[in-house]
Amino acid sequence: MVQEIWPGSSYPLGAAYDGTGTNFAVFSEVADGVELCLFDEGGTETRHRLCSVDGFVWHGYLPGVGAGTRYGYRVHGPYEPAAGLRCNPAKLLLDPYARAIEGDIDWDESLFGYRFDDPESRNDLDSGRHMMKAVVVNPFFDWRNDRPPRIPYHQTVIYEAHVKGLTQLHPAVPEHLRGTYAGLGHPAMIEHLSRLGVTAVELMPVHQFVQDHHLIERGLRNYWGYNSIGFFAPHNGYAAWGQRGEQVQEFRAMVRELHAAGIEVILDVVYNHTAEGNHMGPTLSFRGLDNGAYYRLVDDEPRYYMDTTGTGNSLLMRNPHTLQMIMDSLRYWVTEMHVDGFRFDLAATLARQFHEVDKLSAFFDLIQQDPIVSQVKLIAEPWDIGDGGYQVGNFPPAWTEWNGKFRDTVRDFWRGEPATLADFTSRLTGSADLYQDDGRRPVASINFVTAHDGFTLSDLVSYNEKHNEANGEDNNDGESHNRSWNCGAEGPSDDPEILALRARQQRNMLVTLMLSQGVPMLLAGDEFGRTQGGNNNAYCQDNEISWLDWSAAESNAPLLAFTRRLIMLQRRHPVFRRRWFLRGAPVRDAGEALPDIAWLTLDGTEMADEHWDVDHARTVTMFLNGEAITEPGRRGERIVDDSFLVMFNAHHEPLRFTAPDAGFGKEWVTEVDTADPAPQREDVLEASGSTELPGRSVKVLRRRT
Repeated sequence: MVQEIWPGSSYPLGAAYDGTGTNFAVFSEVADGVELCLFDEGGTETRHRLCSVDGFVWHGYLPGVGAGTRYGYRVHGPYEPAAGLRCNPAKLLLDPYARAIEGDIDWDESLFGYRFDDPESRNDLDSGRHMMKAVVVNPFFDWRNDRPPRIPYHQTVIYEAHVKGLTQLHPAVPEHLRGTYAGLGHPAMIEHLSRLGVTAVELMPVHQFVQDHHLIERGLRNYWGYNSIGFFAPHNGYAAWGQRGEQVQEFRAMVRELHAAGIEVILDVVYNHTAEGNHMGPTLSFRGLDNGAYYRLVDDEPRYYMDTTGTGNSLLMRNPHTLQMIMDSLRYWVTEMHVDGFRFDLAATLARQFHEVDKLSAFFDLIQQDPIVSQVKLIAEPWDIGDGGYQVGNFPPAWTEWNGKFRDTVRDFWRGEPATLADFTSRLTGSADLYQDDGRRPVASINFVTAHDGFTLSDLVSYNEKHNEANGEDNNDGESHNRSWNCGAEGPSDDPEILALRARQQRNMLVTLMLSQGVPMLLAGDEFGRTQGGNNNAYCQDNEISWLDWSAAESNAPLLAFTRRLIMLQRRHPVFRRRWFLRGAPVRDAGEALPDIAWLTLDGTEMADEHWDVDHARTVTMFLNGEAITEPGRRGERIVDDSFLVMFNAHHEPLRFTAPDAGFGKEWVTEVDTADPAPQREDVLEASGSTELPGRSVKVLRRRT
C-alpha cells in the first residue's frame, strides 16, 4: 500500500481518480479527525489520517491509487446519542459520494452503535469486515456519439420498469445478462420497447441500496430498492460484469444503447431518507460522519429522528451540505451517466425545510437555478406520510407530477362508482383544475392507472381484495382501498364472460390512459396482462411474483398488439397530446367555427349543465377538433390534425350512441373499439347516425375528410 499522502483538494467531494492517483474528500463538521481506510484484495486494511481540512471537508491525495481500489472512512469525534452525536471510529463508513460500492452488509452486531443486549451502551466492535466498501472508479468512458434524445413532454410515453424484473425471465436475453443493466440494454429488450412505442423508461431505484434485516430473516429481499445508501453508485446487484466499479461502465453502456434507439432514461430517486433507519438502525455512513447535518432530528430529543417517510429517518433539507450532496448527485447522473430525468420518491419530504411542505423551499430554489438539473425531466411523487403531505397540483411550475387523482378517478369511473363523470372528463383533458392556475400545462400531469405500488392492470380487474400473504405480514401490509373490481369472481377464472369483461376493462383503461391529455405512463407488463396474483405491495418479492413472465406476451398477444396500436395512434395525432389546455370554444383566429373540444350526450347533442349533475351518469362522447390546435409546430407552422369522437360507455348494458350532426363531420371511421379489438372490416358512421356500444366499452372514431 502507498504510504505517502499529499494534502490534495477539498473539491470535488468523493474519490476523484485523475490517471496517476486519487483525491479523497469527505464532509464532517463534528469530526475531530478522519481516517481514510484502503483495502487490498485480501481485505487487509491500511489507514491514512486526513490532516487537511477546509470548510469542514477533510481531504488528501494518494499518488498511485487507481480505479478498483476499495476504501472507506473512520471518523473520530463525539459520541453522545442524547445530543444527536454518533461518531465512532470503530465503524467503517461509506463515502456518501462513492461512485461504486462493492458487496453488501451482513447485519453483524458490529454495524450498530449500541450492543444488542444494552441499547443504551456504546458498541466498539469493529465493523470493517462486515461492511460494504466504496470503490474508486475510472471516470473515462467511450460514449461514442451519444446525445440525449430530449423528447418534449408532449411527445413522451413513459414505461415504468424494474431493471431486474424486466429481463430476469426474458428468453431472448442471454442467461448471464438477465436481471442486469446489460440485459436491459440488450437488442431484444430494445426491440420490445421500440415496437411498443414508448419513448422513456422510468427505472425503479438504481442507487445502491441495502437489504433489510427483517426481510432477510423471513427469507425475502428488498426488491423495489427504496432503501438507498449510495446516491452516486449504481446498485451492484444489477451488474453482470462484477462489482469492482464495472457496474458504472455497464450502466453507461445501457444508457448509450437506449439513447441510440431514441429512448430516454429516467431514474426513480430516493433523496428523502437513507437505509440507516431510526436510532436503532446501523451506522453505515451519514450517521457516523455527521448525524445532525444529514438527518432531521427531533428538536427537543435529538436522540430520535423526524420521520415523514415511514422508514425511520428523513434527510435534513435545510442543511447546505445535504442539499449540496443531492444536487451534486443529480448533476452527476446527468453529466457523467447521461440520464434524462428523475422521478422523486415522496417528493413532499424534499419540500420540508422545517415541518410544513413549502414549494418555495431551498431544494426547489436550487433546482430552479441549476443550469443542468433544471433542464431535464423532473417528476414528483407529490406526497409523503407527514402532515399535509398530499400535494398533488402544488409543485413548482418546472415540475411534473404523478397524478394520483387521475389514477383514482379513472379506476372509479370504470368500476361504476357514482358521480364520477365530471371528474373523469377533467382528467381526460389534462387536469386543468390542478395545474392551470400556476401557469403549467397539461404535460404537468403524469397520467397513470397502475404503477409498481399497487395492482397490475390485470390484477386491477381480477381482484377486489389484496392478497399479500407471501409478504409474511398476515396480509396487513399494502393499501386496502384499491378502487378495483374483479368483474364477478376473485382471482383466476375460467368463466368466458368474466374473462371477456376483464379483457375489455383492461383495454378501456389503456384507451383512457393513452388518449388523455398529459403524459401517459404505462406499467411494465401491463401491455400483455402481467399478474402478481393479487399482491399489491410486492416490495419484498424478488421472484416470479414480480418478474415479468414473457410467455404472457405470446399467450396474450392480442392485448400486446392492441397496446402497440393504441400508442402509435396517440403518437401520430397531436390532438391527443396538446401542449396547451383546451378551451371549449371555437378558435376564431384559425377560422374554425367548431370548439376545440365538445361533450356530447347519447343523442349527439352538446351536454347541458343538468347532464353533469346526474349521479348515475356513465356515458359521454368527447369531440376533439384537430383543426383547432392553437400551438405552432417546430417551424412555427399551424398544426392541423384529424378530428375524433371518443365514445365512453361505463354502463353495464349496451347503449346506442348518436354521432353529432354534419356540422361536426359527415363521416366517422372507427379507429379503436375495445369491444372489437381486431376488427375485420372498416366501420363507418355517418353524421346523426347511431352505433351500439356494448356495456363497458370505448369506441374511437376519426373524422373522414
